[in-house]
Amino acid sequence: MDTTEGELPKRLRGLPSRLANRAALAANRLVDQAFAEARLRRYHYALLSALEEYGPASQAALGRRTGIDRSDMVATVNDLAGRRLVERAPDPGDRRRNVVTITADGRRLLSDLDRLLARAQDDFLAPLPDADRRHLIDLLTRLADHHDGKPA
Repeated sequence: MDTTEGELPKRLRGLPSRLANRAALAANRLVDQAFAEARLRRYHYALLSALEEYGPASQAALGRRTGIDRSDMVATVNDLAGRRLVERAPDPGDRRRNVVTITADGRRLLSDLDRLLARAQDDFLAPLPDADRRHLIDLLTRLADHHDGKPA
């Protein structure tokens, strides 16, 4: 049986953890829909972003930097390489591993994805004025940093 928020007990409706989860589900849905326009997923964006910002890297290093699991990393690199958005070549210093590099097409696509993502963020934050958006981002950053064990 589906319930609406109004039917839930009051003590559940006001829980910060539950509200954060509801908001995260909505945000993820909007981001997934935006990336689907480009027939890509969040992993693709994360990998392209890391390569553009930090330069060529091994698949293992990219996995550590982005939090993408090893098996998902292989599939993501294969997909992006198949689309010529990244290049994969043996590491000259260790032929057992590959170095992944973003291509010019990958950089162009990343710019397009940035625009799609910005629109999804605007849709997500639509009910909030700019000052509230900045405040929310600050609060969420402090919470995430605290629970990741990083200084706020």
